[in-house]
Amino acid sequence: MSTNLLKRAYDPGNFRQNGHQLVDLLSEHLQESLEGKKNKVIDYAVPSEELQFWKEYLEDGDSQQWPEQLLKHSIHLHNPRYMGHQISPPVPLTGLTALASAILNNGMGVYEMGAGPTVMERLVTDTLCETLGYPDDAAGFLTSGGTLATLTALLSARKRKVGHNVWENGLGPALAVMVSEEAHYCVDRAARIMGLGTEGILKVPVDKNFRINTTLLQEVYEKAEAKGMQVFALVGSAPSTATGVYDDLEALGQFAREKNLWFHVDGAHGGAAMFSAKYNYLLKGADQSDSIAIDGHKMMMMPAITTALLFRDKRDSHNTFVQKADYLLQDSPDEDWYNLAKRTFECTKYMMSLHWFVLLKTYGKDLFDEFVTTLYDLGHTLGQMVSEAPDFELAVAPMSNIVCFRYTGKGKDLTAQNALNSAIRRKILDSGKYYIVQTTLDGTFFLRTTLMNPFTTREDLQGLLSTIRSLGAEPAMS
Repeated sequence: MSTNLLKRAYDPGNFRQNGHQLVDLLSEHLQESLEGKKNKVIDYAVPSEELQFWKEYLEDGDSQQWPEQLLKHSIHLHNPRYMGHQISPPVPLTGLTALASAILNNGMGVYEMGAGPTVMERLVTDTLCETLGYPDDAAGFLTSGGTLATLTALLSARKRKVGHNVWENGLGPALAVMVSEEAHYCVDRAARIMGLGTEGILKVPVDKNFRINTTLLQEVYEKAEAKGMQVFALVGSAPSTATGVYDDLEALGQFAREKNLWFHVDGAHGGAAMFSAKYNYLLKGADQSDSIAIDGHKMMMMPAITTALLFRDKRDSHNTFVQKADYLLQDSPDEDWYNLAKRTFECTKYMMSLHWFVLLKTYGKDLFDEFVTTLYDLGHTLGQMVSEAPDFELAVAPMSNIVCFRYTGKGKDLTAQNALNSAIRRKILDSGKYYIVQTTLDGTFFLRTTLMNPFTTREDLQGLLSTIRSLGAEPAMS
């Protein structure tokens, strides 16, 4: 068999040439995006049209043009008018760490398959535990996203708090977890994967500010016990995805200790506030949790997908997936922190620790402080602008960089206003100049922004409100 094709595919010269061209293209894209010179954040096409384009490109397109086409068909997170989902515009340096990870491709399952990045992961998670305020015997690891981190944390909770050995003997007694009705769907998903079912997900109502209503915890707990269920975990949001509101973590932690429950904090979005001298008070009580998840790809400027899962007691970070795989994992007389497949859901994962370690080494913790503080300040600025506008209404005063609001217009009932705001959001998507999303709270449709770009200005925010106001006033929208 000829090896010419393989030689061409692995040719370092081609890689160097194509790599330089790609870096030049992306650098130009970054500069134009950050300076607001790109007119569109997104050039939206319906799925069928997008499918047809890439199908035709795969059949007849120029193979050298994929970077240019990808830029045209991607959403641009570095544009200051990107205000949509909770994904960071990555620091360009992490594009290089991602490249290094992709080429070196260390599998990270066992120490020998990634010695350097394994040690980096240890140092990164130790730094996070210390910054949060966990005790010296805390530990953690990195995993592939907040959903997987939540599942792992609840599996750890079950192993620690439930007497029945589910791992060895299968499902036993009826189990349940307590969580806010506004919590991220990953908690619901994890609980169902674990076999808890609908009844095993105890959704605690929220108060008027969309925080979990801590005065109802006892009632929800007692009702579950009366049904013969064993509640083993309580989850707090830091913050909730829909509203950006932080739960009262101190009160939740106190209740969990009283009932001997595992207390997990979903800090996927807002756990990084631990680095902000101005906003770290929002995490008061998180240091008393048994575990916390923090996404690097949300408020820590890293590419998707990487999440830190931290444990107050390092033993819990080792015991969740105890099993035997002799060909992989050697017995060790000391604490086996360096064979990560023993501790994580994944057996193989990419070298995600590079992002965290290199950012810490290059810029220090101050970078995370500045990023979080800048964006949370922006959230408060937008909240104030909305509250001062007579034709807009806030869902709740923002606690973070997530702001939910709606255009009220004149003389419309709730049904009409919901339809109007939905139509406005669709018009904004079609135009592509801004990118925002939506949510529904208590039957009311709200426009939802997550201010993820630290170079978004007050003028950008005013431009968004003016655009919404103009669209809402169009005769066709009446």
